[in-house]
Amino acid sequence: YLKISKLALAFAIIRSKPPGKSSKEYTEYLAKTVSEQDFGWKWKVEVLEAEVLRLRQELLLNRISPRFCLENRKQDTSAETLLGQESVNPASCSSQLEDSGCDVCNDSAFDSLGTASDFHQSQHNVNTSKHWLERVPPLNFCHTSKEQSLTAPVHFLQRLLEIRKLSEGGILQADFSELENDSFTICNSVSQLLDGLTVFYKSPKFPSPSFLNEGVRVLISLITDTKLSNHVLKKCFKKMEEFKKNLIQIILRNRSVNRFQALNSVSQMLGLLGRNNILRNSLISLLLSEVRRFAEQLLQSHQVQSVYDITQYENMFLLCMILEQLLQNEAEESNISSSDYGGEEKIKFLKNLDEIILHLSDEFPLFSLYLWRVSVLLNSGQMQ
Repeated sequence: YLKISKLALAFAIIRSKPPGKSSKEYTEYLAKTVSEQDFGWKWKVEVLEAEVLRLRQELLLNRISPRFCLENRKQDTSAETLLGQESVNPASCSSQLEDSGCDVCNDSAFDSLGTASDFHQSQHNVNTSKHWLERVPPLNFCHTSKEQSLTAPVHFLQRLLEIRKLSEGGILQADFSELENDSFTICNSVSQLLDGLTVFYKSPKFPSPSFLNEGVRVLISLITDTKLSNHVLKKCFKKMEEFKKNLIQIILRNRSVNRFQALNSVSQMLGLLGRNNILRNSLISLLLSEVRRFAEQLLQSHQVQSVYDITQYENMFLLCMILEQLLQNEAEESNISSSDYGGEEKIKFLKNLDEIILHLSDEFPLFSLYLWRVSVLLNSGQMQ
């Protein structure tokens, strides 16, 4: 039946082709026309799906705290006016993305994130009902496809965090058990946020645009919140694991000349994710696996005197530094030996490690030192 259908279509194209045009040209024209129609329908579907998700987000927030949503509706007119004024002058946004490309060290982009104590302090800084019941103002977004991928999830999660702060301060009543009843909305919102951050980390701009910092701040606040993090990780653990793997691969595969500024931002993101105990343990396993794999490859290359990947060798030190910091945090916060943390990757990492260090120490002393430091932390939970 399929062969007959294809043959019939071919005859129909040949018989209906306009004069002066070959069958091949006419077929390509028809294919292009159909593909354009498909693209139009796909775009309409994406718009409708985004609208459905927005409505589900509003419904979920209303179920959690009807009073919060009622108060926020009063601010809709002024907020939309502000957003419209910002969209008139997109040049102000583009100016933030320009950079000479010469800087290799700039930590100011993430200075606004603060330390762990800053996050906990901000969560308890509830002064008055009037201050917190104002709607979260629209972010200073430039209206491009990349930035729009972060707009909706950031706004939704910001309002969710605001409800959490208000309820903690006794200003607002909220029922967060509703998050268990609507896994679709929370999963899709977090997934969009993680996908948007991944896109920007793959093609970073410096100085970092404000909406990127805002997305990072919202994500970290979400996973460090004692009440919301359990709901989020329960629903989105696989997506968070995928996000961490993507960040690690971004570090390993980056080969640009001025890559260290971008890699520093990604490594800070991994360190921030490690503030959550659940994410930290899985992140340690991922890093142990990558460091062990590279150490074995480097040993093999050294033994047969073959060429090794010098760029990946340089990038590997960032993973070693992140791994060392996470193991130190694990030991300090738990007050137990990090050897109790266990895991298959730890056993694989320590197996034959002394032999690897012995063979690499002369040619690669700094990398061998990092391997030894990590092994000490795994075995004793503290630097000797």
